[in-house]
Amino acid sequence: MDQAQIEIQVIGSLAQIAAKEWDACACPEAADGGRPLDPFTTHRFLLALEQSGSVGRGTGWQPQYLTAYLDGMLIGIAPMYAKSNSQGEYIFDHNWAHAYERAGGRYYPKLQVAVPFTPATGRRFLVRPGYEGIGQSALVQGAVQLATDNQVSSLHITFCTEEEANIGTQLGLMPRTTQQFHWLNDGYADFDGFLGALSSRKRKNIRKERAQANAFGGTVESFSGDTLKPEHWDAFWTFYQDTGARKWGSPYLTRAFFDIAHEVMADDMVMMLAERDGHYVAGALNFVGRETLFGRYWGCIEHHPYLHFELCYYRAIDLAIAEGLQRVEAGAQGEHKLARGYLPTQTHSLHWVGDSGFADAIGRYLQAEREAVNQEIELLTDYGPFKRAQVEEQQ
Repeated sequence: MDQAQIEIQVIGSLAQIAAKEWDACACPEAADGGRPLDPFTTHRFLLALEQSGSVGRGTGWQPQYLTAYLDGMLIGIAPMYAKSNSQGEYIFDHNWAHAYERAGGRYYPKLQVAVPFTPATGRRFLVRPGYEGIGQSALVQGAVQLATDNQVSSLHITFCTEEEANIGTQLGLMPRTTQQFHWLNDGYADFDGFLGALSSRKRKNIRKERAQANAFGGTVESFSGDTLKPEHWDAFWTFYQDTGARKWGSPYLTRAFFDIAHEVMADDMVMMLAERDGHYVAGALNFVGRETLFGRYWGCIEHHPYLHFELCYYRAIDLAIAEGLQRVEAGAQGEHKLARGYLPTQTHSLHWVGDSGFADAIGRYLQAEREAVNQEIELLTDYGPFKRAQVEEQQ
């Protein structure tokens, strides 16, 4: 096929495109009625961000969705945004912005291909099956051309898949490697089966933590689908506001996002709530993909030892084992996850910088960073909680 036949368009709202058309590219694996690999690039999730005012005017995330058409048929899409800051990205470029502006350049606006506020690995150049090669290439080149034509400083594709990172590198983008901590399901029958793979000391520590966490004086329940009720969201919004105020100064998501998500995504979510004396005191919200449980948000109004670990890490492992999921992604950062069975894992992004001199400097930095990240992952894995033979198998 001649790539010249492909027409690249930018749309400012997902309301301009039918959900069925978008999802044919974003999650074709869900056409059988099953779950998407992840729910974050689905039409319903991204539109909820728009409709709730979590992205758009005044948020630093202005939708500029990239679409690729071949002979009038939509074959590829990318969730792209014009960014006026670097908030809510989790692969940090603040130092790049400061350096560029100190040198007299203007770093913002920039273009970002990402899921806002969501440090979860997934496809970013979303292509209808059968058009993978030509579609991915067209979207990458289209994004770079838009960045060039609009004279923005840079283009960033964050938390893409390793395959996309390799393709983007071949097309001239600069790869970046960072890390998160993920739990991997080695076919465990239950939580005790997972504990059996750990060293004796780590196994005892986790059992002690779980016992202390569940002695907080209340109960923990999980809610999903029809069992999720408005009162659960009222409680969770309080938790989310508290966490957002402490971490970011103000929450990224609006209250309306959770209301909309309740209507259109209840089956994609599992909320775990701790109740004591008739009141919810802590909660964690997970999103469920085809193979992965994504731990996303946590908050509390009372502090109880290890309750955070119980709701966010241990209950997530319980759920993943029960549902036959392959992994748990527990969000960004957090070396404390290592002792809880979450191992360091590479995450990937791609970058294009318009200024050639600045691009050369960034390229040298990224090379050194990749080497440092790989060394750190190797070191941390050696210090993980698994028995030695288990560590060698997972490496």
